Amino acid sequence: MKIRHLLQSVVDLKEYPGLNDFEVKGLSCHSKLTKKNYCFVAIKGSREDGRAYIEEAISRGAKAVILEGKRTGKLRRFHHVFFIKVRDARRALAELSAKVYGYPSSKIKVIGVTGTNGKTTVTYLLEAILKEFSARPCVIGTINYRFRDKILPSKNTTPGPLETQSMLDRMLKRGADYCIIEVSSHALHQQRVRGIHFHSAIFTNLTQDHLDYHKTLKSYFESKARLFKDLNPQAFAVINNDDRFGVRLKKMTAGRIITYGLNSKSDIMARNIKLSCQHSTFEILAGQKKMSLSTFLIGRHNIYNILACVAWAVAEGIPLSVVRRAINGFRLVPGRLERIRVDVPYSIFVDYAHTEDALKNILMSLRPLCRKRIVLVFGCGGDRDKTKRPKMGKVATELSDYVIITSDNPRWEDPEDIIQDIKRGIKKSNFSVVPERPEAIKRALKMAERQDIVLIAGKGHEKYQIIKDKTIPFDDKEFVKACLRSRIY
Repeated sequence: MKIRHLLQSVVDLKEYPGLNDFEVKGLSCHSKLTKKNYCFVAIKGSREDGRAYIEEAISRGAKAVILEGKRTGKLRRFHHVFFIKVRDARRALAELSAKVYGYPSSKIKVIGVTGTNGKTTVTYLLEAILKEFSARPCVIGTINYRFRDKILPSKNTTPGPLETQSMLDRMLKRGADYCIIEVSSHALHQQRVRGIHFHSAIFTNLTQDHLDYHKTLKSYFESKARLFKDLNPQAFAVINNDDRFGVRLKKMTAGRIITYGLNSKSDIMARNIKLSCQHSTFEILAGQKKMSLSTFLIGRHNIYNILACVAWAVAEGIPLSVVRRAINGFRLVPGRLERIRVDVPYSIFVDYAHTEDALKNILMSLRPLCRKRIVLVFGCGGDRDKTKRPKMGKVATELSDYVIITSDNPRWEDPEDIIQDIKRGIKKSNFSVVPERPEAIKRALKMAERQDIVLIAGKGHEKYQIIKDKTIPFDDKEFVKACLRSRIY
């Protein structure tokens, strides 16, 4: 593709004087991935500034560089390279990425799922429904990126625009007709999904999270709202009508709206809910239609997740009979209130809950199912929103019978400092501190008694601990199984 033709996709080009047309061989925003006759986009991130890597990109063959602001004096010596000035390099990268890959999202139905909690479960359920409908869905999400037999490990909940457009292109060529994307607030704020034509969008809920990045709940919500503001009138929005932010979103989108909820009158609702440690049963109300459902997913929060998927299916015109078969046969989402099947007289669950609201939902879901005690193991991530730590400590000790506070990806922070932050919100004495996560899990297993529930929260599907600059293999679920096999606790 010629450079001038490629640049037609960039909305806010400021200037590119004297640009000679040439064939662009590729696009990159990473200097080390740049090759001969590439166009390099210098992105300014929170930790690194792409402008500092322009010289390396040029040394590897970049013939055009897109950047914000003017090139510095030392870059003026590269007379053979074209420097193209834009107002927003992130936006330009997203627009260029879509152009390079031929706008694949216009040829596949892309579903965006956003919200603080429930995104991953909703993507798994939608995938099951679409497969039951004989569709060919692919998924880009927190746990992995997948289509048919191809599964790639996930680096970010929502990858960058180049990677996303590349995956959409590859999956489209392999026959995918739907793509379900978990859309994070970071991705929306950083314009990673700009250039993607969304066929529909789902909002699960919004509670405090990522304030280390967004600073305020208002800013966090405004980032989430971008997905719905950008929907065109032919798209549709599935919105949680019981969430106060969902109510606000209904006024902010041009897309057709379908609502779901348990409390507020909604298009899709549930009644006669019965929960146990093994499964949940309830009745769906969809206008004049009714449908009974039974699912292996447990907890009231999962009723909301299922309602979101039923609402989407109804809006898409998928028969309720297809939805029932998919939901009834669905087994689990990795690391989302996942029961560890072991031969002990108590129940053990692992869950990804790492926010105050998520932890509260899980504990409130387990409380009516628990005959004796809930023993909780949890911690808070380092280099992340510090304001949620005391709130999580408060929820943990008030809704559990006993809590063991431990480490959860401390990164560059001292685990003891994180634990002190958690303890600031605690007013009860039903807790102990065991900084080493393996030892904390062992203690929970040792103290568990018949008919107790042990909940190990925070990591869910993750198979590592991040300590400073090291990623150390560690899997809560596999560690529990190993302990119980060898009785080393």
